[in-house]
Amino acid sequence: MTRWLPKTLFGRLVLLLAVAVIASHFLALTLLFELRPPPRPLPPELMQFPMPRRVPRFLMPGPGLWIDIGIRLGVLIVAAWIGARWLSEPIRQLAKSAQELGDNLDRPPIQVGGLQECVDASRVLNRMQQRIHTQIAERERFLAAVSHDLRTPLTRLKLRLESVTDEAFAQGVRKDVADMDTLIGATLEYLRGSMAPEETVLTDVHSLVQSLVDDEVEVGHKVSMEGRARPLPAQPRALRRCLDNLVGNAIRYGSEAHITLKDRDDALDILIQDQGPGLTPAEMGRVMEPFYRVEGSRSREHGGVGLGLAIASDIARRHGGTLRLDKGDPQGLLVTLTLPR
Repeated sequence: MTRWLPKTLFGRLVLLLAVAVIASHFLALTLLFELRPPPRPLPPELMQFPMPRRVPRFLMPGPGLWIDIGIRLGVLIVAAWIGARWLSEPIRQLAKSAQELGDNLDRPPIQVGGLQECVDASRVLNRMQQRIHTQIAERERFLAAVSHDLRTPLTRLKLRLESVTDEAFAQGVRKDVADMDTLIGATLEYLRGSMAPEETVLTDVHSLVQSLVDDEVEVGHKVSMEGRARPLPAQPRALRRCLDNLVGNAIRYGSEAHITLKDRDDALDILIQDQGPGLTPAEMGRVMEPFYRVEGSRSREHGGVGLGLAIASDIARRHGGTLRLDKGDPQGLLVTLTLPR
C-alpha cells in the first residue's frame, strides 16, 4: 500500500486533506438525509386556498445543520491530529539522528528512507559527515607536520644556547624558548581537540574528583571537596582534563580551590570556588575565548596561555553540558560545570 502513497510531504498532506474533506462531506450528507423529517402534507380543506410562499421545513435551520457542522469539524480535527502524528514522525526521527550526529561525528551514517524530503536531508547530512571526517584527517596530518616543523628549530636553538658564554642572556633565551614550546604544545593540543574522541562510559565522578583533590594536596596545594555524586555517562580522561584546567586556574589565580558536588535527578553540578580577585562582567563574557588572557602581563607571570577555560568549555559541550562563570561568595570566581545525566 505504501507504494501508492506520495513520496513528498506536500503530496501526502494534499492527499490527507482531500480524503478528510470527502469523508466529512459523505458522512455529514448521509446523516443529514437519514435524520431529516419528512414534510407534513396540508389538510384537504386548505389545499383550495393559495398559500404564501415559505421556506421548506427541511431547509430551515434545525438539528440536521448542527449535526452536519459537528461531523465536519470532528472528522477534520481527528484527521488533522492523525495527520500531524503521521507526517511529523519522519521529521522527528531525522531531527534525532541529526542531534546524535552533532554529539558524535563517529556515529553510523543516518539511515536513508521515508519521505523524499527526509531522504534528501539524510543524504546531505551523510555527505557532510564524510567531508568533516576528511577535513579532520587532513587537519591531523597538518598539525603533525606543524608540530615537527616548529619544534625542530626550537630544539636547535636550545642546543646552540649551550655554547653561549653570557649566562644571563642564555637564561633569558631559554625562558623564551620554554614559553614558545609551551604555547605551541597548548595550541596544538587545543586544535587537535576531538580528533580522537574518547568513548563515553559510566564514570564514577566522585572518585575521579577525589583523586584530583588528593593529587593536588600531595603537591602542597590547598584543594578541598564536599558532596557526593552518583556515576554518570562521561569521557573520563576528557572530564579529568577539564577539571584539571578549572582547578589549576583556581589555584593559579586564587591560591586555593574548593570543589562542591551537587547531584540532581537530571544533571550533576560541579562547583569550583577560588579566593582570587575574580573577573569583571566584561571579562567573564570573553575569558572562555581561545587565547584571551586577563591582564596579559599577569597571565604570563602565572604561566597561562589563555586556553584552559576554552578547552574546559569545549569538553563540557562535548558532554552536552555547560560551563558557567559567576562572582564568588564573598569574593573570587565561582565556576559551575553542569553535566546532564
